[in-house]
Amino acid sequence: MTVEIGFEIHLDKPYEQCLEIVTEPLKAKGFGVLTSIDVQKTLKAKLGEDFRQYFILRACTPFLAHRAL
Repeated sequence: MTVEIGFEIHLDKPYEQCLEIVTEPLKAKGFGVLTSIDVQKTLKAKLGEDFRQYFILRACTPFLAHRAL
């Protein structure tokens, strides 16, 4: 059995604008961003490796978190 725990979207807009486009509706629906990882920056700092612009957002609502726990 496979359980999908996330998803990805692709937007044809500038990178910084995409972050706003994604985070604002989350906030409007009661989600908070618990963690955010700038993968490109992290891989450069930790490994000296170049990587494409890539950002991970971990979002959650208190209601769903409580229900899951």
